[in-house]
Amino acid sequence: MDTNSLKEMATQVRRDIVRMVHKVQSGHPGGSLGCTDFLTALYFKTMNRKAGFDMDGKDEDVFFLSNGHISPVFYSVLARSGYFPVSELSTFRVINSRLQGHPATHEHLPGIRIASGSLGQGMSVACGTALAKKMNNDTHLVYSLHGDGELQEGQNWEAIMFAAHNKIDNLIATIDVNGQQIDGPTDSVLNLGSLRAKFEAFGWLVMEMNGNDMDATLIGLEQAKGMTGNGKPVVILMQTVMGKGVSFMEGTHEWHGIAPNDKQLADALAQLGETSFGDY
Repeated sequence: MDTNSLKEMATQVRRDIVRMVHKVQSGHPGGSLGCTDFLTALYFKTMNRKAGFDMDGKDEDVFFLSNGHISPVFYSVLARSGYFPVSELSTFRVINSRLQGHPATHEHLPGIRIASGSLGQGMSVACGTALAKKMNNDTHLVYSLHGDGELQEGQNWEAIMFAAHNKIDNLIATIDVNGQQIDGPTDSVLNLGSLRAKFEAFGWLVMEMNGNDMDATLIGLEQAKGMTGNGKPVVILMQTVMGKGVSFMEGTHEWHGIAPNDKQLADALAQLGETSFGDY
């Protein structure tokens, strides 16, 4: 898929997000919209994926979503990249649906390898999987995504220390640095200080990128891939805007976990515009 098609797909994913959350009046649109360009680039361009799905993920790149509350963007990208029917997006957060509010494994939804939503655990899982790949002589990469507010959880830093100590250099962790969390700006809730300084002090290779520009995201992901295999884990500090693409949702924690009403949905869809991929 070329860059223009990736940009159009990102627009369609954003349409999916606001429609899914609106239908059930439940979910997390803000962070989902902010991470849309990244996940679209990752699944449609960057990752080396096999056809079909198996839980082991052998001989292919794998991805773990740690901040599982942004499931709307994850489900949309998984469906539109072929893991399950796009029409199933209409069942988001419906009782007995495979598309629960936070991704889970007991529904056996293709593309989901761990339950996530209890924040702080994804880094540990990513480390374990990346280490297993190294032990199995599997040269493919492990990717993960984490919220910046999530790094207030102590378990992350144990895993971050573990990764550097064990030279897990086939791991690319991305931090969604949008400066917002459910209770307000991260600087006000619990200031994270310099994430670059912290990760470098823990022995990681650090790069930064604009996660709301498709061209910059594609370049950044390729740069990160080029940094692997050097004896250190890699982290991308990804600058995003919560609610990106919908003007009244942008840059505020207020849209962390609420749904648009009918008028707001219409406004959001009008701003985003239609695509050739079509709504589910």
